[in-house]
Amino acid sequence: MQNPSTPARRVVITGLGAVTPCGNTAAETWASLVEGRSGIGRITRFDPTGCTAHIAGEVKGFDPSRALPAPLRPRGPSSDPMNQLLSQKDVKKFGRFTHLGVGAAVEAYADSGLDAHRATLPPDRMGVNLGVGLGGLPEMEAMHDTWKAGGFRKISPFFIIQIAPNLLAGQVSLLLDFRGANMSVASACATSGHALGEAAAAIIRNDADVMIAGGAESTITPLAIGAFAQMRALSTRNDAPEKASRPYDRDRDGFVLSEGSVVFVLEELEHARRRGARIYAELRGYGATADAYHLSSLAPGAEGSARSMRAALARAGLASTDIDYVSAHATSTPGGDGEEAAAIASVFADNKANLNVSGVKSMTGHLLGAAGAMGAFAAVLAIHHGIVPPTINLENIDPACGDLGLNVTPNTAVRRPVRAALANSFGFGGTNASIVVAAL
Repeated sequence: MQNPSTPARRVVITGLGAVTPCGNTAAETWASLVEGRSGIGRITRFDPTGCTAHIAGEVKGFDPSRALPAPLRPRGPSSDPMNQLLSQKDVKKFGRFTHLGVGAAVEAYADSGLDAHRATLPPDRMGVNLGVGLGGLPEMEAMHDTWKAGGFRKISPFFIIQIAPNLLAGQVSLLLDFRGANMSVASACATSGHALGEAAAAIIRNDADVMIAGGAESTITPLAIGAFAQMRALSTRNDAPEKASRPYDRDRDGFVLSEGSVVFVLEELEHARRRGARIYAELRGYGATADAYHLSSLAPGAEGSARSMRAALARAGLASTDIDYVSAHATSTPGGDGEEAAAIASVFADNKANLNVSGVKSMTGHLLGAAGAMGAFAAVLAIHHGIVPPTINLENIDPACGDLGLNVTPNTAVRRPVRAALANSFGFGGTNASIVVAAL
């Protein structure tokens, strides 16, 4: 634990990586968000005939064995170079969520510039917290079919490695030689929000100087799509996939299931400054609460979500009037959007005239375990670039949202200075996470 007499340690973001339905890199994903381009399309992974939902946010054209833009040497300049994400053998060994997560993590690591300093950085001061909500569901379904058809001898010896959620964090730790804390959070759709907050807490309490943090998910499968469809949670706008995810719109009819990974490099401020790192923003505050109300619905007025936002603001030492942008959870569900909007309107009652709110799930769909990191990604880059990404497909705002007086940034990105931003993620089980990021 940190000595109370020592100066408080501050956490900054020095690297970003993303593999999403909107792009295979952070730059591609951000460009899509700013341009208001949807990554949603008809499911290609399996035939959805017979299901009410035929659409999803699939990652397209991602090669988990692709060559790196430049070689990395995480074990120091004298070590053999790392020239590709995963070998063909490792591609077969791991599940798709690990493929996507490694892609985003290695990009974030390269983006941070840490690799050039590895000879002077103790690896036991560098850790990993990468959350996964559901784990290797595609691999579970496929292996079950293999076992049913061929018996026990056909079960792959790599099956457990393919499906265990923490194997992503383990593989990133192994690849990049991060020997500090190594863990995986699982808290439904708040997973990677919690992963970011808990990773920052590890740095603040002096357990680490650097943490790779975020989340990954890949569950576009018959069982997952079918189960969410049976819950009547998914959009059935199958004839216009790119218009299906429409937070705050009067005609929204459910969320769109997506896959992907978003990963950050978090670093102690003075550690980053000593090596001359480029800093995107500071992670100033983190709030985590429970509704204790319902397993799959927000509490009335999103009371637990409001407490999460207020806790994050308090820990950040900021007032509601200091926040310029809220990257909302905003899943495009009929009930959830209005409840969260009411909570935002309550927390930011004195700041609605200055505040932009947007829901990037309108473009990415819902990345489940990676959703919190996706929302934080939008918040961080809004600060870095001075651009608030839009909520697309907003044609007729739901009066339950519109009457609250929030500017939900309809359809077109807004260029404006963003001093500080808050990102929300909420999950089944009544779990909530809020992250506050700010310019230095």
